[in-house]
Amino acid sequence: MRVLPNWLAGLLLLQGGVALAAPELTLEQAMANPDWIGNAPESAYLDAAGSQVLFQRKRDGSELRDLWRVPFAGGAAAATVPMDELNTVDGSNWRLDASGRAVFTRDGDLWLRQTDGQLRQLTRTPASESEPAWMSDGRIMVRQDADWWIAEPASGLYYPAYQLSFGKDPSQQEPEGLSAEELRLIDTLRYEREQELARLAQKTERSRGDASQLAPTIWFDPAWEASGNALSADGRWLVLAVRAKDAAKQSQGDKMPKFVARSGYVEIEDVRPLVGRNGFPAEQLWLIDLRDGSQRQLAFDQLPGITDDPLADLRAQAENKDKKASDKKEPAEAKPRPVRIGDLQFNEAGDALAASIFSLDNKDRWIARVNLTKAELDPVHHLHDPAWINWSFNDYGWLPGSRDLWLLSEQSGYSHLYLQRQGQKPKALTKGRWEVLSNSIQTTRDGRWIYFGANRESPFRNEVYRLPARGGEIEQLTQVGGVNEYRLSADGAQLLLIHSTSYSPPQLWRQAARAGAEASLLFDPRTEAYRAHELQPPEFVWYQSTHGDFQIPAKLYRPRGDGPGRGAAVIFIHGAGYTQDVHEGYPYYFREQMFHNLLTAAGVTVIVPDYRASEGYGRDWRTAIYRQMGHPELEDLLDAKAYMVAMHGVDPDRIAVYGGSYGGFMTMMALFRAPTDFAAGAALRPVTDWMHYNHPYTANILNTPQVDPEAYRISSPIEHAAGLQRPLLIAHGMLDDNVFFKDSVRLVQRLIELRKGRWFELAAYPLERHGYVYSDSWYDQYGRIWRLFSRELGFPE
Repeated sequence: MRVLPNWLAGLLLLQGGVALAAPELTLEQAMANPDWIGNAPESAYLDAAGSQVLFQRKRDGSELRDLWRVPFAGGAAAATVPMDELNTVDGSNWRLDASGRAVFTRDGDLWLRQTDGQLRQLTRTPASESEPAWMSDGRIMVRQDADWWIAEPASGLYYPAYQLSFGKDPSQQEPEGLSAEELRLIDTLRYEREQELARLAQKTERSRGDASQLAPTIWFDPAWEASGNALSADGRWLVLAVRAKDAAKQSQGDKMPKFVARSGYVEIEDVRPLVGRNGFPAEQLWLIDLRDGSQRQLAFDQLPGITDDPLADLRAQAENKDKKASDKKEPAEAKPRPVRIGDLQFNEAGDALAASIFSLDNKDRWIARVNLTKAELDPVHHLHDPAWINWSFNDYGWLPGSRDLWLLSEQSGYSHLYLQRQGQKPKALTKGRWEVLSNSIQTTRDGRWIYFGANRESPFRNEVYRLPARGGEIEQLTQVGGVNEYRLSADGAQLLLIHSTSYSPPQLWRQAARAGAEASLLFDPRTEAYRAHELQPPEFVWYQSTHGDFQIPAKLYRPRGDGPGRGAAVIFIHGAGYTQDVHEGYPYYFREQMFHNLLTAAGVTVIVPDYRASEGYGRDWRTAIYRQMGHPELEDLLDAKAYMVAMHGVDPDRIAVYGGSYGGFMTMMALFRAPTDFAAGAALRPVTDWMHYNHPYTANILNTPQVDPEAYRISSPIEHAAGLQRPLLIAHGMLDDNVFFKDSVRLVQRLIELRKGRWFELAAYPLERHGYVYSDSWYDQYGRIWRLFSRELGFPE
């Protein structure tokens, strides 16, 4: 299908004095397998010596990945690592000891690189080793599957740091019933039991006193199962998070039929439960002294606000709704709320422990130090949010070689860095109407500097910064624009940048870790075919809200030429709700961005707003949708329409909307709740009823259906479907295990019953999940969107 008609000439490129037409972008090319663009480096990292960059890269025409490398000093092209050299490179999670030895895991095994560069493989097991770290005595601890093992480089020994069993200790089990009677009556049986217990006690005593023996078994209540743990660097302490056994399996998951399957039969796939039907199981935290096997529970009573119930009023309304006044109960005595455990971290020496803890209603997050002697929590930071605690910006860690903690918090309304020294309140290291990015914190090995990414210059770009770990002036290290991740070399002198711009997938750059240094390109994945296209850069704009004293950020794509679509406009609504699409980096929606180029070539104006709920603009922007999803965002879409009409000459009757996932949900809210404001809409893989979405996402924003049913009713498109008066395309992958295809099917039935058949059509994609992977499906879906928009907005197909 050729989207651009002949009357649209390509832009001219001057090459050697000869005018050459740039390749014409077509819908088929835009929706093709993205191999034609160039496969970007994935999971890039520096090796321990800082001599080369290693990264995964997808093969053309395949889903397989290969390991690639490029010299960090530059001067040579990137190339795949030959098969017979794969076992010679460092893994990405290398850790250095004081002498410069590096330990890492690769392909699920543990490796050691000596200071002379020699490499030793320390394990070769069917289990998966991960998270290697140096212990304080020169041994290495590594997670094997869920538990911790120890490797001794000098001796070559490899053994479990402990033996933990969720069962009853045989030495503590008292005989019952007939067994007790037999032991009472038969002396020989009683003697045999006494000898068995004596042998167990002897074995345990020897295990504790003889370092050559396996650690004795630690028996833990069989009613529980492990959900997380951490081991101290001195090997003494194990902190253990537990939850009730099979707690996550006690609710019914949904079922998803696969109509097109290899077997030729309809197959059924088990998928997630619905919101409020499972959630997170409550967890406990235990401290185990591995010297003697003693177990002590870490009580949560000391956490400030733990007995408060932020949902008490809503809970009471829901419980008392259908009750008579005489049946209503008095409020129950306040009890500690159930919690889940976040991150558990010991410091380098292993003599200090911190934990992040979240209330299950996600209204509170605590970071607490643990008094290892008293087995008590010492809360050092408490964050309460009447809406919900952010999924991000809860990072924390120990400064190397110290008992000082750094942490991220939104307490100021924006994500910022804090330093918490023992016995002191957290001190802000950064501040302002900008954000320190989650998962961007790195410290130098000497603990002097903290490096981080931030959108300090503009919410649309992020750069790399550093500051003294105990406080001081912020230094901006990079000035490359776009969106950037970084890796810090072991000596803290160099930065590996993963840099992208609007039309460039992530590239690899190198820069000295100092202000004013120039960055140099190491690897650009773009193909010549992709580079040859002249694509339209977005403009970054702000437009005024009519619902408050604030502006909404957006990307704007102006029409090119005087095509027949002039005066028409399309609003693209990004997915995920809490994400950011208005930025200078390569967008997740790169296909959609090329589709926008096709629209502007036909004369259509395109705007892409970061409506309220989007990431990057602070806590208040994020939580504006609490208990009212689809309402503030619709106000922002209507203001986008008003802006385009007033400032860009757009016809108010020729504006369409579209988007996927959350964007599909918002397309429906727009057409259902503002039924004559938009000419048409395309809702792709949309949430139609929040009661059918997952728990971790939905319960944060709308609470649970049992506690807050009204929030679900006002926020779900299926409740507003009677308002549909304009053409709506619904498109959904039938194997979508995120937003179930069932969502669209249920809405279709509702629309049928509402006699809305003239206004909607459903396109189903039998082999697609939430994120489409097949170019045929992309091409079919966007061909339908193009035809819908050309018909309703008035430009040639």
